[in-house]
Amino acid sequence: MLISEMKKIFAGLTGIAVITMNLMVYYSAQAASSSKVVSTVSAVKKAKWNPTVKLTYSKNAVIMQPNGIPNHTRDAYYAVPISQEIVVPDASTSKIVKDPTKAQTYKFTIPTAPKYSSRTTTTSLGSIGVMISGAVLYNPYEGDGKTVAMASNFTITDENGVTASFVDKCAGHPTPNMGAYHYHGLPNCVTSQVDQTSKPSHIIGFALDGFPIYGDRDIKGNKVSVTSLDKCNGIYSATPEFPNGIYHYVLLGSADARSSISCFHGEVDRTQVQAMPPMGPKPIK
Repeated sequence: MLISEMKKIFAGLTGIAVITMNLMVYYSAQAASSSKVVSTVSAVKKAKWNPTVKLTYSKNAVIMQPNGIPNHTRDAYYAVPISQEIVVPDASTSKIVKDPTKAQTYKFTIPTAPKYSSRTTTTSLGSIGVMISGAVLYNPYEGDGKTVAMASNFTITDENGVTASFVDKCAGHPTPNMGAYHYHGLPNCVTSQVDQTSKPSHIIGFALDGFPIYGDRDIKGNKVSVTSLDKCNGIYSATPEFPNGIYHYVLLGSADARSSISCFHGEVDRTQVQAMPPMGPKPIK
């Protein structure tokens, strides 16, 4: 009886060991695949860029110069803070203004042979990627660095019956003073220009570390689940532009902290981040 029980225990331990080894092999393979350097030059050239985005190629990088004005319809009015002292507005601390979006002077040098890093770099407030629409991508947070923009949207109506939202239907809005339009999540106004319903997502932008950005559909057209992504919203898998696979970021279309990229998994030059215009009270001199 004792021998029989010991055999069962041994068999169970063997099974656990096999599963553990299989998982180690799987994650090792994933890490090896992710660290493989893949040129993005062809994909950058074939992407459906807004013609206003100037692209200049060098040996290992592409200089992207968008003017920040997207090639899709924006809202006519936006809800913005009633004063500069308000960092994160709500319905009671906002006013309605005509769309303040205006051209920006952006210049990003983005690697075309992006290098995956096992160490991540937290994205900061401000531009973290360039989208094919000509606008830029921000991380999920508002000016306080903790309020998720997509989870804090609201709509107000003024005394004239004019209605405006804080974040528009394209998951974007302009900064109130500088007029710098940017996204905090999946911009359906952009994906609709390059994707078909229930079909694979195509490139909609590039992060500052050089890795491409996609919508929420995999190569088979199935929705990507958050559980299949790493903490940076990244995954190594095949895409229409990279059938053999590439590490890339996925915008999920969610209204939470996973709505945008919160960290880079590639080597990134932090000086490329163009900071978000300052919010809140001016410092006392």
